[in-house]
Amino acid sequence: MVNNDVAVRARGLRVVRGGRTIIDGLDVAVPAGQVVGLLGPSGSGKTTLLRAVVGVQAHVTGEVTVLGEPAGSPGLRRRVGYVTQAASVYTDLTVVQNLGYFARLSGLPGRGADAAVRRAVAAVDLGGHEKQRVGTLSGGERSRVSLAAALVADPELLVLDEPTVGLDPVLRRDLWAMFRRLAAEGRTLLVSSHVMDEATQCDRLLLLRDGELVADTTPADLLETTGAPDAERAFLALIDRAEGAGRAAQGEGTR
Repeated sequence: MVNNDVAVRARGLRVVRGGRTIIDGLDVAVPAGQVVGLLGPSGSGKTTLLRAVVGVQAHVTGEVTVLGEPAGSPGLRRRVGYVTQAASVYTDLTVVQNLGYFARLSGLPGRGADAAVRRAVAAVDLGGHEKQRVGTLSGGERSRVSLAAALVADPELLVLDEPTVGLDPVLRRDLWAMFRRLAAEGRTLLVSSHVMDEATQCDRLLLLRDGELVADTTPADLLETTGAPDAERAFLALIDRAEGAGRAAQGEGTR
């Protein structure tokens, strides 16, 4: 894989928080133009990795390159969209007021900002809600407003931290269909989740546990190599193998 095919690359990434090592020496690459799922149980380091990618994580050592630039570089501000777990919008403003604010933060001029807001509203299927106060929207609609806020600057890379958490199956399905549409437009999406059945929605999978990369694979290869009937049992099979190998190595070391 050549560099032009990689949206994000981390080499020797290490993050220590509160005296505890969250990620230790992680090497990983995120292919460009794909939906890449970052999966793992709570506490596995998913949010820490995403924060390192967007350049807001403290106490990072190693190298993280995003779209050819160091993570957090000023030149990436309009090229990377970030959606946190909590809806990062103002509940006392309407949908278009929120999006207009984020458009201006991105440096878009007046008419350009207005056009960007209209495109973002259409992209997340919020037509008809433009003048509605965000505080009166449903949880799923608020999630879509947050996604629209990340889209308003037309980023090349979208970093989404558990965007479907707490949503019902229908809303989750609709959001994943939207992610597929965005990728079809040429964007790269890095989407974290602890819901293993969402693995099948991705082009590629990065499976984390305790800050370590357990697998970098595709959904089809994951099931084939483990022989498991679904992603959750495949992940557990990989964990069992890794722990078994670790115990065997410790046994060799004590002989």
